[in-house]
Amino acid sequence: MDQTENAYQPKPLEITTTVTDGVTVVSVSGEIDHNTADPLIQALEVDALAGRPQVVIDMRRVPFMDSSGINVLLAAHRQLTEADGWLRLAGVHGSVQRVLQLVGLDTVIACHANLRDALTA
Repeated sequence: MDQTENAYQPKPLEITTTVTDGVTVVSVSGEIDHNTADPLIQALEVDALAGRPQVVIDMRRVPFMDSSGINVLLAAHRQLTEADGWLRLAGVHGSVQRVLQLVGLDTVIACHANLRDALTA
């Protein structure tokens, strides 16, 4: 038996981008890791945001995130801030919330309980 047959194959990250009151909302579903982060990187590029550098990432459907996700969020935060914008996270929970707290990212990027709170902050 080939050992790769039983290897973990991550599902692709599902990303939906909408605009609410001039704020770009990036809804993410799935695990954010080295193998799945590219679509999120692309969605958060300043050039892809059509002049709207105010971004909320809805993370309600993200059950897992590793250091790759941390790096994506930090890079996006830096780029959006340089473009006179901001990044906020909404609906972070469970192990993802714990990771953000452990590395102190929740003190750098505003985290809100839900999308409504993130949009009105």
